[in-house]
Amino acid sequence: MASRTVAAALAVVAGAAVAVTAPTAAQAAPPGDKDVTAVMFEWKFDSVAKACTDTLGPAGYGFVQVSPPQEHIQGGQWWTSYQPVSYRIAGRLGDRAAFQNMVNTCHSAGVKVVADSVINHMSAGSGTGTGGSSYTKYNYPGLYSSPDMDNCTSHINNYQDRGNVQNCELVGLADLDTGEEYVRGKIAGYLNDLLSLGVDGFRIDASKHMPADDLAAIKSKLSNPNVHWKHEAIYGAGEAVSPSEYLSSGDVQEFRYGRGLKQVFTGENLAYLKNFGEGWGFMESGRSAVFVTNHDTERVGDTLTYKNGADYTLAHVFMLAWPYGSPDVHSGYEFSDHDAGPPIGGQVNACYSDGWKCQHAWREISSMVAFRNTARGTAVTNWWDNGGDQIAFGRGDKAYVAINHEGTSLNRTFQTSLPSGTYCDVQSGNAVAVDGSGRFTATLGPNTAVALHVNARACSGGGSDPDPVSAGASFAVEATTVMGQNIFVTGNRPELGNWSPAGAPRLDPSGYPVWKLDVSIPAGTSFEYKYIRKDAAGNVTWESGANRTATVPSSGKVTLNDTWRS
Repeated sequence: MASRTVAAALAVVAGAAVAVTAPTAAQAAPPGDKDVTAVMFEWKFDSVAKACTDTLGPAGYGFVQVSPPQEHIQGGQWWTSYQPVSYRIAGRLGDRAAFQNMVNTCHSAGVKVVADSVINHMSAGSGTGTGGSSYTKYNYPGLYSSPDMDNCTSHINNYQDRGNVQNCELVGLADLDTGEEYVRGKIAGYLNDLLSLGVDGFRIDASKHMPADDLAAIKSKLSNPNVHWKHEAIYGAGEAVSPSEYLSSGDVQEFRYGRGLKQVFTGENLAYLKNFGEGWGFMESGRSAVFVTNHDTERVGDTLTYKNGADYTLAHVFMLAWPYGSPDVHSGYEFSDHDAGPPIGGQVNACYSDGWKCQHAWREISSMVAFRNTARGTAVTNWWDNGGDQIAFGRGDKAYVAINHEGTSLNRTFQTSLPSGTYCDVQSGNAVAVDGSGRFTATLGPNTAVALHVNARACSGGGSDPDPVSAGASFAVEATTVMGQNIFVTGNRPELGNWSPAGAPRLDPSGYPVWKLDVSIPAGTSFEYKYIRKDAAGNVTWESGANRTATVPSSGKVTLNDTWRS
């Protein structure tokens, strides 16, 4: 949940000469050597457990954040999860047993669990909860009654007034009096219950709407008072409550980060990112949680969304390569309606089906998690930019990334601090040779990146992707779709489904409207192919025209840049 007050006042001095220094490495946010969190928004706990084993653990994610597990009001909208009616684990995403199994499974995969926790408020109405509990707005039997609520029963309407922000009702939700010892004890009891199930940390929803001292008092009552907390406290210029007030009890989400990335990727130059972070006036790196987007901001337009195509994907590449804060990777679902809840109640049968986007598993994103883990603790080195939307930088002798956010190709010899040898570009799966002076030459297509690190010396796959293709075809087709539709390629080869839509491989939409896929096909093979569009119901539309043809070279791949034929 988030307040609807958003102010994107960012002071940027364009073109200023700035010395490149690395922000402080994220030590406290969150603890451990792997600081990337996959935020599985509205995923059922059983689906999260499977993702931990299949993709999150292998890719190197340190944490998975799950949506609020507590019992909440009924309804299909996503925001029903943010209107609790009890502290039982009985929401639509799974019961207590499913939650416990998810925690155990994720831990076995090397992934810690963060629970999104709603403790500022209860519901806005009356009824029966997802676990069968009856309630009215100010009465939750066995838990809270009217005296446990703040006295202000009107909506928050003045963000310049601290009392209004912290004592009145956020969008009409019954506001808990967190200054009461009884209320503090009940909240601590809920969080302690989650800790007893193995939870490793909490995202505290709507922290700005509770006094910082109240939250510190609640945290002191936990069985582990040093457990990781990540506060949602949204920055608003000139507001009475500042996010930095909450640093005393945990890390804080730096909302200006995501806004700044949207500002740069959609309307300014990537060269301005040279001092992104504390140089832009953001909170200290080691206590800040950052993101390209989250469930609130993608719906109100504050940040980039999956609908922004390459802007969105490349912003993730930058975030995971740049040493500021601890990154959250939002993994959600397609939406056209702001209120739309999760497809099939949160059940993820397969990625890229039923509207599930699975951004955590996109090769361009998932491959950068290992890049970040490898580069941890190293400074920014060898910064280069063209003054526009082409940038490159290293992370000491551990890693190097180049990003081309322009509409034309970039061919350049890049200077790195990497040891000489052969590396695997984790973005493409292609081998890259670094010479004895730390240089390599590469051509980056429009809106693509190259990323090298010392733990990817041989091309053996990145994230959840299969092994990179050494011989075959690189398909790329510009094709527009609507919600629920995906693009596939089929042809007269078994690797392409032998003209069967059911066996056709799906292309990756992360560079939308360009869909891409590398397919292994033996060297020297000539083949025919066409693109098809499938919707969520399985209906198939073939592109028009004659069959396309191509031949795989004797070594390497044939690159195919096509446009959908209506």
